[in-house]
Amino acid sequence: MTGRNQTTVSEFLLLGLPIKSEHQNLFYALFLAMYITTVLGNLLILVLICLDPHLHTPMYLFLSNLSFSDLCFSSVTMPKLLQNMQSQDLSIPYAGCLTQMYFFLFFADLEDFLLVAMAYDRYVAICFPLHYTTIMSPRLCLFLVVLPWVLTTFHAMLHTLLMARLHFCEDNVIPHFFCDLSALLKLSCSDTRVNELVIFFVGGLIIVIPFLLIITSYAQIMFSILKVPSAKGICKAFSTCGSHLTVVSLFYGTIIGLYICPSAHNSIVKETVMSMMYTVVAPMLNPFIYSLRNRDMKGALRRVICKKKNAFSL
Repeated sequence: MTGRNQTTVSEFLLLGLPIKSEHQNLFYALFLAMYITTVLGNLLILVLICLDPHLHTPMYLFLSNLSFSDLCFSSVTMPKLLQNMQSQDLSIPYAGCLTQMYFFLFFADLEDFLLVAMAYDRYVAICFPLHYTTIMSPRLCLFLVVLPWVLTTFHAMLHTLLMARLHFCEDNVIPHFFCDLSALLKLSCSDTRVNELVIFFVGGLIIVIPFLLIITSYAQIMFSILKVPSAKGICKAFSTCGSHLTVVSLFYGTIIGLYICPSAHNSIVKETVMSMMYTVVAPMLNPFIYSLRNRDMKGALRRVICKKKNAFSL
């Protein structure tokens, strides 16, 4: 590394997705539609929760934070991806790359912790319904919302500062559609062992432990429901828990496979597809899985529409 110990890279080039030129417009339209769906779905949830007093409960407090997180998480990468697909300029400034990485990690971690809070809320509501309001006090709810914001701030900052100390030399081409942590480490001409250890240990704690807590919560929910046999209740439980666990597995499974236990045989195409699963698909599905299929949310939508109609008729 002698003689190459200073950062000579002022910008990076994001190669984007490995798509043939003749299919570029088709995929652009697909990703644009997915991004618009994500934005509108999550904005609708935020507006309904703000406007309808019936939704001012712990569950919807967590849902509103999750929707905001999904909205921001998707917006960290998708606008740049869409811009690059229609532009010949694939560059992103060095500072812009680190900024994108910071907010990517921040909102990914935030979603991680919020999913745990939501799983715990459902666990208390189903397993201890008579004590729900006592357990899920305003103080605990505030704690379960504020703590993720604090923890994610420090975790994202840790990785960003560790990345900022590295040096990048001649190679500035990132074979990805955003400034991915692992992709940047591969480009560095510095010793990255500290970064890799932090990813493995700290990242493992932040990803694996919440994942296990979520699985445990839903397992307890299933056992609690099965103790009181009811065909309708069991079907509803499996439908709800199954759909929730599908999104959780999609989010955590791809992250664990990419960052905590990466395979030496992972190709660039495979890693890109896995990244798309949790950066694009999961934020788009979350509004439908957690909220828009919900009876309370549908009722809130009807009430808001009726209020608007009555306001216009006066």
